[in-house]
This record gives sequence, C-alpha cells and structure tokens, in this order.
Amino acid sequence: MREARVAGTSQVDWMERAAIGASLACLVHCLALPLLIALLPVLSAILYVPEAFHLWVLGLAVPSAGFALWQGRSRHGARHPLIMGACGLVLLAAGALLLGETAWEAPVTTAGSVLLASAHIINWRLRHACC
Repeated sequence: MREARVAGTSQVDWMERAAIGASLACLVHCLALPLLIALLPVLSAILYVPEAFHLWVLGLAVPSAGFALWQGRSRHGARHPLIMGACGLVLLAAGALLLGETAWEAPVTTAGSVLLASAHIINWRLRHACC
C-alpha cells in the first residue's frame, strides 16, 4: 500500500512540475516574445511563431493541469486550486481561441498563465502539507 502511494505521488509531482513549467513557458512566451519583437524589428522577419502554437500549448495545458489539480484535490480536499486553475485555463482558451490578434490577447493569456501557475503552486504546497 505504501509503495503504490509513493509511486502515485511521484507521478502527480511530475505532472504538477510539467504543468508549472508549461504555465511559466507560456508566460515567458506571452511577455518576452512580443517585447523582443517590438524592440528588435529585424527578428519579426526571421522569427515566425504559427498561430497554431497557441492551440498546441492549450492542448497540452488542459489535460496536464486538469489531471494534476484534480489529483491534488482528491488528496488534500481543497477546491480553490482547482477553481483557480479552471479560471486560468478559461482565460488561456479565451486568449487563444477568441481574442486572436487583438490587443487583449496578451493581457488575458498572461493573466491566465499567472492564475494557472499560482493554482499549481498552491496545489503543490497543499498536497505536501497534508500528506
């Protein structure tokens, strides 16, 4: 029984770390890339990020975040990280799917990334505090 619990914990930890890393990578992408392109116009001709990139990242974020936050809730019982994470995913989806190339895309996806990363950090802390 103890070995199964340890194996499950390490799998959830790995998924939580991957989700945090993906959230942070999204945040860096949303903040650094536009700034870099704005500061160095030459890069905009060289560096091309397809619009499908946002869909790929969203496709990675939804299942990994959902799994990690749901597993955390089943262990510590707190709902707020799951709710925060869901709100972050909704903001990310809105930025990627609805706002496209508008002025609101970067602020909405940035807020979603920060909210999702915060949810993962809180979830991680709660899981380790309770078990």
